[in-house]
Amino acid sequence: MLIANIANAQIGRRFPSERKVIKDPLTGVELVFLTSTPVGDSKIYQTHNQWTADGQWLIFRSGRVRGEAMAVNEQTGEMVQVTEGGYTGMLNIARKSMKLYFMRNVDTTKRGGAVQIIEVDLAKVFVDSKAGKMKAASSYQRICGTTPATIGAGGDMALDGAEDWAYFRVGKEEAARHLKAGTKLEPSFGPRKMGAGPSGIAAMNINTGEIKYVISVPFQVGHIQTNPWVAGEIVFCWETGGKSPQRTWTVLADGTGLRPLYPEADHEWVTHEAVISRDEVAIAIMGHRKIAGTDGTAAPQTGVGGANPGQETAWGPSGTREKPTGLGIVNLRTRQMTIVGQTTSGSGLWHVSGSSDGRWAVGDDFSRSIYLIDRNTHEMRLLSAGHKQTASDHPHPTMNPDGTKIQIQSAMLAADNRSMNICVINIPQEWINAK
Repeated sequence: MLIANIANAQIGRRFPSERKVIKDPLTGVELVFLTSTPVGDSKIYQTHNQWTADGQWLIFRSGRVRGEAMAVNEQTGEMVQVTEGGYTGMLNIARKSMKLYFMRNVDTTKRGGAVQIIEVDLAKVFVDSKAGKMKAASSYQRICGTTPATIGAGGDMALDGAEDWAYFRVGKEEAARHLKAGTKLEPSFGPRKMGAGPSGIAAMNINTGEIKYVISVPFQVGHIQTNPWVAGEIVFCWETGGKSPQRTWTVLADGTGLRPLYPEADHEWVTHEAVISRDEVAIAIMGHRKIAGTDGTAAPQTGVGGANPGQETAWGPSGTREKPTGLGIVNLRTRQMTIVGQTTSGSGLWHVSGSSDGRWAVGDDFSRSIYLIDRNTHEMRLLSAGHKQTASDHPHPTMNPDGTKIQIQSAMLAADNRSMNICVINIPQEWINAK
């Protein structure tokens, strides 16, 4: 039995295509479902790259092999297991090489302790898997280095734009050691009782294993990402599980230049920032909460979960449409912010992305609908709907590097109305041709 389990968990294991192409029931746009069975698929978070450097494969998380990552060929639908031995935190797909990077706990039986950063040679995996001549996992996976257990490394990881360093969170004790004397620590914020500091970011050189410290901050760090076009530029957030006093931050790899990315007001609920081009970051300024008193009642106080989260009054005076809301684009150089679109009703745009050429912006909302914005004409269209509010997660749309398609996760095909599949939406050619 043990031998069978090892064989079933082997890197390079292949799975048959589940690819299905259907028409969106509301918009008629073509939806390419690359997975279609209920086995617990989910895409990489929209802050990170989704496609391999050759543009042929998407990497995703799946329950097909518990704790391992999968790749699916966009054209054929063939699937290949691309890790062996498990991973933790974020999957990082290189843009300049056919490599995958992730963290792995040295002691996989528990959380915490020393962590390894692992490199996978995807090109070798795909070639040997297709030939049916897989070698031992060590032929494809390389340990870049191991963090000291004392620094508490883990969570989000992001590959530098030069693809030579990987950034990651450290624990509170390590962050406190590097915090400037006299720094006032931030307490928890909001009903989820998250956000307290200190926290910090460190980095590992993936070629040498060298570890360096980047920055400590007096609040909880979340969603570390990098600028793929500019080496040494990091974007991260103050994580509270909802509205933050100041959500978005940026810092350079040497620890200098720390500042709010978009300085927000108390009435603004800023979330789900994503670097979309050399100079731009997309953000959502939420308009999802009722304005108290407009219908003779107070704003609702429903739970954080469900299709319409974040309604508790404990979040403060934010997230209503008394002030401008929508999908914002922040310029990292000029610091100017432009709102490029917003839905007329409902939650407003929530998870956001965009194309690196500046043409498109995309966002989802609480209904799991996907909206595409042409930044040249300022036209916003409903691209896709019917992805089920009962889904276990949100679509998290991400543009591909060419700005011609969008990857989402969807429960549209799920009999249980919850299980997610990997889906690609090609932007209709007539939309691309319109100027």
